[in-house]
Amino acid sequence: QVQLVESGGGSVQAGGSLRLSCAASGRPNFNYAMGWFRQTPGKEREFVAGISRSGGRTLLRDSIKGRGAISRDSVKNTLNLQLDSLSPEDTADYYCAANIDYSPDFVLTRACDYTVWGQGTQVTVSS
Repeated sequence: QVQLVESGGGSVQAGGSLRLSCAASGRPNFNYAMGWFRQTPGKEREFVAGISRSGGRTLLRDSIKGRGAISRDSVKNTLNLQLDSLSPEDTADYYCAANIDYSPDFVLTRACDYTVWGQGTQVTVSS
């Protein structure tokens, strides 16, 4: 079992940056697919970024490419999401997720592919 706790959210001005973190606990080995999703009221949870089990593959949604990056610290069991050049469209609750049972080394991009979720961290970007 694994537990996920997000942090790093907050309120920033457009053009600013945030670094979100997801602390994974309950497992000594950090070796499973993980991802970041975001959700706004009335909308479906959407994929933001993902990393494969080995960490060798990453994927970002188009609107994040060029201004975002996903990374992980296997020693600290922490997943990070760097967001730069933020705009109001990035305002959402951001969630980290994991699938500890997915063996292939591919990035999972669908919310339904993940089985463990954090409680989310709020990101608010003002104009």
